[in-house]
Amino acid sequence: MWQGIDKRRFPRANYRCQVSVIRKAQKESFSTQTENIGAGGICVILSKDLGKFCLLEISLYLQDGLPAVECDARVVWVVESKDKFDTGIEFVNIKKTDVLRIEKVVEECLKTSSNSFHNGRA
Repeated sequence: MWQGIDKRRFPRANYRCQVSVIRKAQKESFSTQTENIGAGGICVILSKDLGKFCLLEISLYLQDGLPAVECDARVVWVVESKDKFDTGIEFVNIKKTDVLRIEKVVEECLKTSSNSFHNGRA
């Protein structure tokens, strides 16, 4: 496992939701699901290596029934695995209200997984 994962500033939760990723320079778009999410960014699996520091626009469709979180972002790491690219994306210029929404999602996920673990279901 990649060692940088434990050094994050924001907690991450395993959470799947739809995300649209647009590569700003080429106006190339990808639709995928998050692998995990935190207030600072997301991890997704893409079919193409976008390159470290690539600038993006993302639309993140949380499962809370509210409009998509839309913000700029940048690729901070890429790990290739079997012709797929595990890609770490950092949010840039994200609205404070959207950060709070994401924090709430993460908190709920972590609470649920913690309860499952402590109740012997993990």
